[in-house]
Amino acid sequence: MQLPEDIQGFVGMLVREIQYLKKIVEEQNIRITELEKENLLLKSELADYKTKKNSRNSSKPPSSDFGNIKKTQSLKKSSGKKVGGQKGHKGSSLKMVSNPDTTIKHEPSYCKSCGNDLSLITSKFIDRRQVFDIPPIKPVVVEHQIFSKACTCGCVTQSAFEKGVSAPVSYGNNVQALIAYMNVRQYLPYKRMEELLQSVFGLSICQGSIKNIMDKMAGRLEPTYEIIRQTVASSPVAGADETGVNINGDNYWAWTFQTDIATFIDIHFKRGFEAIETIMTEGFENTILVTDCWSSYFKTNAKSHQLCTAHILRELQYHDERFKNQTWSSRLAKLIRLALRIRKEDRVTTNNINRIKHYFNKLCNDLIDSSAKKLITLQNRLIKYKDYLFLFLENILVPPDNNASERAIRNFKVKQKVSGFFKTEQGAKNYAIIRSVCDTAIKNKQNPLKALQAATLV
Repeated sequence: MQLPEDIQGFVGMLVREIQYLKKIVEEQNIRITELEKENLLLKSELADYKTKKNSRNSSKPPSSDFGNIKKTQSLKKSSGKKVGGQKGHKGSSLKMVSNPDTTIKHEPSYCKSCGNDLSLITSKFIDRRQVFDIPPIKPVVVEHQIFSKACTCGCVTQSAFEKGVSAPVSYGNNVQALIAYMNVRQYLPYKRMEELLQSVFGLSICQGSIKNIMDKMAGRLEPTYEIIRQTVASSPVAGADETGVNINGDNYWAWTFQTDIATFIDIHFKRGFEAIETIMTEGFENTILVTDCWSSYFKTNAKSHQLCTAHILRELQYHDERFKNQTWSSRLAKLIRLALRIRKEDRVTTNNINRIKHYFNKLCNDLIDSSAKKLITLQNRLIKYKDYLFLFLENILVPPDNNASERAIRNFKVKQKVSGFFKTEQGAKNYAIIRSVCDTAIKNKQNPLKALQAATLV
């Protein structure tokens, strides 16, 4: 039966309207899906913002915390010991000497009651006190004179100046060593050093002269510097780290390679594997390298690697705070701390090592909620380097963390905070050379200033 024309028109209009509405619904569904994805992304970014990284849960330096970390928050767990010095701890304090340089006797000259003269009466010793002080410091000027003598044979022989006495007026070895020590070890900039030398030592040395002395000191130390590099390269275990260095507005990198007895620091304009190849040309074929997870370290020809557990524990702490609906990060942190305790308490056995590795493999196979993408990334990274996490249990020479390397390289950051930046690449290189010698001397229980003084005699 054919519908009247007006009804057909109405039905046609309804069909078109329905199709239009369907199209709108489809477009809205697509938009809703996009908004849901965007909402999840924004929620994730907001959660990242709320869970801030600091020195306790990441590799950020303590100086970036600005007091945001509560005093009670720490990765270290309570040892159960009382606060303060422990029983048996040997304290240190200022002690009297048996032979003082000067003795001043304070004897009464008259009676405080009647005023009688007491100068002829023998006094009785009651007590003594000593005051340690520094006398006024002034430079000692040594004049070197040379002479000639005429022999009866007619030959005239002239004496020569000592080595190092090369100019009409110059600064001695002790002054040069002190300048290098104050600049590198004590972080003093040239301008403040100029003031200190004048105010305390009565020496007028301009910043240009200080710069020349630093250049000369670095040149004298280069043979020692190379010996330190070779010592680290041939060590069975070495740590490595790197940090950015501002050289006149350009970003360079300070690299350190260090052991228990030697610290080597160098400057390179790159952070990648090319820098390691250039600095340590012989590689680490016989060396276990202790580092963080920076990929360049794993490209080098090393005997093996040990991941820094301190880095990983900080990362796990962050993920524990960031993704509260999972326990994976806390369980791995607990396992690492157990391994560290076993090492510290000298309970390393084959059985304990196998137990640790077995549980770690289980954690590697655990499924993590897909919303914790950053934690999944960490899991994948640890799976990739799983042979390098607990090597410190199998080799007693291998430290479980890379803290020594971080301490070695942190000095560049402290220097920059004090001075702002290095003006030239050579200035940064000088700092690296002299710092390497100072830190190596300290590791060998030597006085760093005396080590620099010895270098000026070469």
